[in-house]
Amino acid sequence: MSQIDMDRQFVPVNFAILTVSDTRSINDDLSGNLLAEKIQTAGHFVISRDITTDDERKIVLRLKKLVEREDVDVILSTGGTGLTGRDVTVEAHKKIYEKEIDAFGTLFTLISFEKIGTSAIQSRATAGVAGGKYLFALPGSPSACKDAWYGIIEKQFDYRHRPCNFVEIMPRLDEHMRRK
Repeated sequence: MSQIDMDRQFVPVNFAILTVSDTRSINDDLSGNLLAEKIQTAGHFVISRDITTDDERKIVLRLKKLVEREDVDVILSTGGTGLTGRDVTVEAHKKIYEKEIDAFGTLFTLISFEKIGTSAIQSRATAGVAGGKYLFALPGSPSACKDAWYGIIEKQFDYRHRPCNFVEIMPRLDEHMRRK
């Protein structure tokens, strides 16, 4: 079972938050605010915080710019992961990914199922890697963001988490680009 190894030193990570919404502003962005608070409480840094509309082209451009930033390690987007016509965040993410983290969606669905039952089938939460960065597309619901944070993200971005975590493999995410 997983555990925290207190013999290891905590390593802070730099996060960017991108909220996808046609109606939200930074002031009333409950999910973005929640994620920012969770990131900072855990000892990490929020390097960037932005909002874009439910427009696939705009989401792709924002994600690409964040991937290019040297001061960003992880990109969390919230919103636009549902099934309606305006929900295009997943499609935008998948255009960016070099590798998809398939088990993230599965694990998120299992966590959601425990709370909302079969309604969890409606989530298309996804994650991947691009340009040496981790990207996560989370639902727009604050409750779902909280579940993703506590159930997966918080643990995987704690270097002390055993038996393994995302932080310890970060230096190798872009090794294929360094060999060219």
